[in-house]
Amino acid sequence: MARTFSVSDSVIIEASPSLVYQHVCNPALMGRWSPENLGATLSAQQGPAHVGMVFDGHNKRGALRWTTRCTVTAAEQDELFRFRVHAIGLKQPRLRGPIATWEYRFEPTPEGTKVTETWTDDRRSWPDSVANLFDKAATRGSTFADFQRTNIRITLRNLKAALESPSEIR
Repeated sequence: MARTFSVSDSVIIEASPSLVYQHVCNPALMGRWSPENLGATLSAQQGPAHVGMVFDGHNKRGALRWTTRCTVTAAEQDELFRFRVHAIGLKQPRLRGPIATWEYRFEPTPEGTKVTETWTDDRRSWPDSVANLFDKAATRGSTFADFQRTNIRITLRNLKAALESPSEIR
């Protein structure tokens, strides 16, 4: 079966592109919305998100925990935030190679902001049959495209709820 290399979904959030971007471009906050990510540890390069910024993402799936090394590849204020995952490991991301790219686009709408989250499978050198077997073992039966489609939907729903909450600092 041929792989799907990219999936995305969108949601309208009743908040400004600036507010939404400010939250999403801080990888340490992602654990608040993602069903799999627990947040991130930023490298010494503190400050606003910028191209070349490196961070380690902390993740979970069931009892399994792992860390990924990521590099920001686009940080366009209020418009685009993208990073590439290029190393993975249990406590330290030691296994290097192209893994995935995550992208968030922000478009102003009359209601607020349309946020589009996209996951792209960067494991292009893997044969489809090997990737499909690995994916089904790692996700307990799904391809990564199907698994990430569900994760994106949950993340966007949670992000919307958090940023539309009256208790959220605006």
